Amino acid sequence: MRKLAYLLLFLLSFISVQAQLNADPVKWQSKIEKKSDTEYTITWDAVIEKNWHLYSQYNPEGGSLPLEFIYNNLEGNYTLNGKAKESETKTSFNDVFGVDEIYFVDTARLVQNVKITKGTTENIQVEVAFQVCDEMCISQSNFFVYDLKTLTTKEVKNFEDLATTTVDTKATEDTSGEVKATATPVNKEEKKGLFTIFFLAFLSGFAALLTPCVFPMIPMTVSFFTKQSKTRAKGIKNAIIYGLSIILIYVILGTIVTAVFGADSLNALSTNVYFNIIFFLLLVIFATSFLGAFEIMLPNSWANKVDSQADRGGMVGILFMALALAIVSFSCTGPIVGTLLVEAASKGGIAPIVGMLGFSLALALPFMLFAMFPGWLNSMPRSGGWLNTVKVSLGFLELALAFKFLSNADLVLQAHWLEREVFLAIWIVIFGAWALYLLGKIRLPHDSPTDSISVGRLFMALFVSIFTVYMIPGLWGAPLKIISGFPPPMTYSESPYGVGGKGGSGASVDLGALPDGAKLGAHDIIAFTDYEKGMAYAKSVNKPVLLDFTGYACVNCRKMEDYVWSDPSVLSILKNDIVLISLYVDDKKELPENEQYISETTGKKVKTVGNKWSDFQMKHYHANAQPYYIVLDKEGNRLNEAVGYTPDVAEYKTWLESGINKVK
Repeated sequence: MRKLAYLLLFLLSFISVQAQLNADPVKWQSKIEKKSDTEYTITWDAVIEKNWHLYSQYNPEGGSLPLEFIYNNLEGNYTLNGKAKESETKTSFNDVFGVDEIYFVDTARLVQNVKITKGTTENIQVEVAFQVCDEMCISQSNFFVYDLKTLTTKEVKNFEDLATTTVDTKATEDTSGEVKATATPVNKEEKKGLFTIFFLAFLSGFAALLTPCVFPMIPMTVSFFTKQSKTRAKGIKNAIIYGLSIILIYVILGTIVTAVFGADSLNALSTNVYFNIIFFLLLVIFATSFLGAFEIMLPNSWANKVDSQADRGGMVGILFMALALAIVSFSCTGPIVGTLLVEAASKGGIAPIVGMLGFSLALALPFMLFAMFPGWLNSMPRSGGWLNTVKVSLGFLELALAFKFLSNADLVLQAHWLEREVFLAIWIVIFGAWALYLLGKIRLPHDSPTDSISVGRLFMALFVSIFTVYMIPGLWGAPLKIISGFPPPMTYSESPYGVGGKGGSGASVDLGALPDGAKLGAHDIIAFTDYEKGMAYAKSVNKPVLLDFTGYACVNCRKMEDYVWSDPSVLSILKNDIVLISLYVDDKKELPENEQYISETTGKKVKTVGNKWSDFQMKHYHANAQPYYIVLDKEGNRLNEAVGYTPDVAEYKTWLESGINKVK
């Protein structure tokens, strides 16, 4: 078990979670009914979360964006009998926009009559584009396909997924000249994100289990249940209830975090300077506690009160026993739970709940399993100094993770206080000290005296030493792909091209010859950070555009650049066949006063460059996740479906070429 613990600790040092979850405050259902041979009625029913407003088709110009139905295959196939009829709406004056806004609350129903004009028409394809607001506004789209033969409704991710339908994937343009997207990309990592959070949380729970505060309590607690119960079956039942109570307590904690901060408001934490600095300080405190400087304890009065309730017996008593475990073991589990909630909360959505479920499941399983098979207790390793080794190792990991949050703040500010070399030097020292500790060369306050180290501890020391040595060449410009996304990018460095300026092709690039508004980006790709200047250059050289919505603190953006863009076949396309426009949504530089404005999407004032590009993405493409890639022609029309994080080189290259080939 100790060897497994060391291996899991090693795995924990390489795992990162990057899920960007979009809020979904409106749930849609739709159906189609046949009225005659050529006439059909489509109905949309929306359930709107409390405190959110869904805006009507008739919301006045100058206010929030109105509901819009975009019929993908309308021309030549069918006609509409006016606009969709709406259920009851409300009207109130918006002080920001200065107009009377019309919106739905709680529920909405819209009914559209359609007449088929072409007998071979097989289906009706409708995009429902809408804006929904609470304290913030979100623009979204839902895509429905109605089969005219079976009268069934299918909701799809986008119309490009329909193999039997020919779709014009270029954007449409309204009378104001604004581009409207006809599809929303599917971030393939979104579902993986929650699973990764769960897996990381489960490993964290297992790590917490192997600490001095929790591990010795397993045999004590299981023995209590088996001895106090009249039958073995009763003991097993009580231990299972005890395990489920542990899960319930931690899941409630995750639910509270989600409820307090909101399901979507935490998405911006990963790029918020103040929160990243707070998280850095918090993790340093947690790490210092694990290293033995002090213990984070809850008040003893809490434990005494809970312990007295545990004597009541029955279901309530067992629940309070589980709560007592959480309080008594807080000095070990608290920092791990805190770190996990920090990481999960910064992803938004239900991530804190999923994280607490994974953590508590790992914590509760041993109590339930050993109660079912009490003979296994004899095979458990004895408590001892190795438990403190696990605890201290977690302290080193938390200290290293803390500097990632500080790096995020520095990247967003572009302050250049924690450039790549400095960050790597800090990590090399932290992991090097961890290796020396595991080898017994460093002693900390709670360590037991020992004349030798175990084989498992030796292997763990070797793993950490190898990782430390691996990072050292990064100080001289090595890419370090294994930890891609953790340290600042190569371009955020004292020596972007390595020591002596010979580490990259950029050494031979004449920076004075770069076009106006351009800079050298990842792998010396010429990149524009202003949309208008980039589009003007694309017209002058007659090339398509790769529009890249990114962020300075976006981990998956760096992974795409390090793993996918660096591939020679992709890099050649990015350097020679396309114009790259990278818009940083977390750029904190303030816009000139005359360029600041009130966003039509959020209703808030756009003050920074990052706000401008984030608003641009939400307004024109109904998305707010990064990375987000779109291929445009030189006029700004979409050439293919947008994609998010796509780590497969072949897949990304195929996608890139599918857009470029449309202009050849």
